[in-house]
Order: sequence, then C-alpha cells, then structure tokens
Amino acid sequence: MDAPQYTTLRAALSDVPDPRKPRGQRYPWPLLLTAISAALVSGQQGLRAIGQWVAEHGEELGPLLGLPPGRVPSTATLRRAVRAVDLAALEARIAGFAAGLAAPPADAPPWAGQAIDGKAVRGANRHGARVHLVGLVRHGDGLVLGQVAVADKSNEITAAPRLLAGRNLSGTVTTMDAQLTQRKLARQIRDQGGHYLMVVKANQPDLYAAIVELFAAPPVADAADARERVTTLDKGHGRLETRTLERSAALNVYLRWPDVGQVLRRACRRVSVATGEITEEVTYGVTSLPPSAASAAQVEALWRGHWTIENRVHRVRDGTLAEDACQVRVGHAPQALAALRNGLLNLLRALGWTNLADAVRHYGAFAPRALRLLSTGPKRL
Repeated sequence: MDAPQYTTLRAALSDVPDPRKPRGQRYPWPLLLTAISAALVSGQQGLRAIGQWVAEHGEELGPLLGLPPGRVPSTATLRRAVRAVDLAALEARIAGFAAGLAAPPADAPPWAGQAIDGKAVRGANRHGARVHLVGLVRHGDGLVLGQVAVADKSNEITAAPRLLAGRNLSGTVTTMDAQLTQRKLARQIRDQGGHYLMVVKANQPDLYAAIVELFAAPPVADAADARERVTTLDKGHGRLETRTLERSAALNVYLRWPDVGQVLRRACRRVSVATGEITEEVTYGVTSLPPSAASAAQVEALWRGHWTIENRVHRVRDGTLAEDACQVRVGHAPQALAALRNGLLNLLRALGWTNLADAVRHYGAFAPRALRLLSTGPKRL
C-alpha cells in the first residue's frame, strides 16, 4: 500500500483535506482536528466536553495553535468538523502515521502476526446509530494498522477484504475468528503474499466436521502427524492456564480450502487460583502455514496473539479513552473519533507508555503538554 508516511500525528492530521467551503471559515482545518485530539488524550469523552476543554484552556492553547487572543473554536464548530470530515482520508492519514512506526522490533518472531476483528461503537449505537468498525492490529505491541467501517446492511465479511486490499502481506500471518473464516478471504490473503490462521466453527460445517473427526480418531498412517503437539502454561490474572495445541497436515490433500498447510486443535484449561473453579474449552483452526514453516509453539503463539486486538486496543478505547461512554452518534463523528483514538494509542505506545491510564492523566494535567504531544516524533515501534 503506497500511502504517505508521517513522523508526527499532527503532520498526519494536517494532511486531511478540508471539506468546508472557503467562505465563512474562521479557523484552519488542521487546527480543529489537532484541538480535538489534544482534548481526547486529556481524557475528554464527548464533543460537549471537548468543546469545554478547548474553551477552558484557550489562553494556554491559543499561542500554540496560532489563535488570536480571546478566540477559540466553539463546541458547535468542533462538532461540525468531526461530522463532516472525510473518513477515508482521515483513516488513510492515521494509517500513514502507523506505517511510519511499523518497523518490526529487533526481537520480532519470524512471522509477524496481525489480527482482524470488529468492534461496535456502543455509545453511539445505544442511540440508534449503527457504527461497527473492523480493525487490523499487530500482535504483541497493539499497533493499529488500519480500520474500516462495516457498510449499512452488511457485515464484517465484506469489510475485511477492503481492510486488507492493496497491502503487501509478505511475512505476515493474519488471524481472525470464525465469522471471517471464508474461502474468498483466505484466497485474498494468499494472493497478497501472506498467510492466514482462521478459527473454524460450525459456520463451515464440512471443514469443522473433518477437523473434529481427525483429532478424535486420527488414521493409523498419520497418527504421529495428527498428534504433534505443544503445551504451554501461564499464571496470571488470578488463574492458571494450560494450553495444548495439536496440529496435522493429514487433511491437506482432502480439504478444499485455499493453500491449506495444516489443521489445528487447541485445548485450554483454566483454573481459578482463588476458587479452584475449572473451565475447559476446545477450538479448531486452519492455517496456510505448512508445518515446515513454523513450529507448533510458534503457531500456538500466533493463535494466542490474536487477542492483542481486544486486550490492547478495544478495551483501552472503551475504558481508558471512554469510547463506550461517549454519546456522539451523528454523521461521521463516531468513526472519526475512533480513528483519532487509534492514532493516539499508536503514539502513546511508541513513546513507551505501558499504562495508558497513566498517560491520559499525565497529558490531562497540563493542556500545552497534550498539544505538544501531537508534534512529538516518537521512536519507531
């Protein structure tokens, strides 16, 4: 994807085209997006709060934004800006900023995992809006690589191909849950040079039945292959979790699935340290990675890494950045604010923040600090 890259978030926002007519403009377009972003990273939720924050700090922010004394954009002006912004352009500029951070770390695994998953903007949806966004997030550090909206009267199955379109997927493994386990998407990923790891459930009945039967009663000739496994053990969050992944290439010649490399069975056993309660879960998957390309342990790590998108992005946007509590629901505003939150998460993590709540309190304590953050050139993730 030949998108421009940006060294600062403010530079990315300054490149978003202005949708307004020239007549009657009082404030430069980049100024409005910058002020909104500074308010978001200071912990403000909705547009009323954002407008009040800008007004309360006008004396401090005015010189930094280039405003005449005594003048600040009103809440109504800021509201009109996020309702009218070109969403495709905004998402592209935020992705361009992410691309400037996206060099893999020195200790990166041989395959770069990236997760696709959808997220409802619940604050907007509670008022009758239908805003559902599908994101692409790098495993491990949670870098948000892109985001698209699910079109009206559609679903994630149609949004995911648009999200991946035009990307060079070489060296990546794209993970997804069962809803997106579709032949067409698997073929697209392979055609773009990447690999896939898809969870398999009953929405693909023939594939699901074949995998379940293989691991329940593997054929004698392929018994060793079908029983190749790895077990990992983790203790944290008040529970002990044991995961066992089994894999097999025995079905490769039988399955009508794009470039299938192996099928997977993953059993998770969780024990609550406090109560001793035990929960068990078995899931199945299919991947284009052949056994020779990745060890069983690497495949299990890729499967586990899928939850990065939920734990490091969706929950943080809902909780720390208050997306779930935000009631903004008209026009382009809900997705625009979500895109800005993604850009801020990328920036804060690139600057080394591990506790995002601490970061919001830090920048919320001093308005000029929040504004200067947007012009900070972080180290590459």
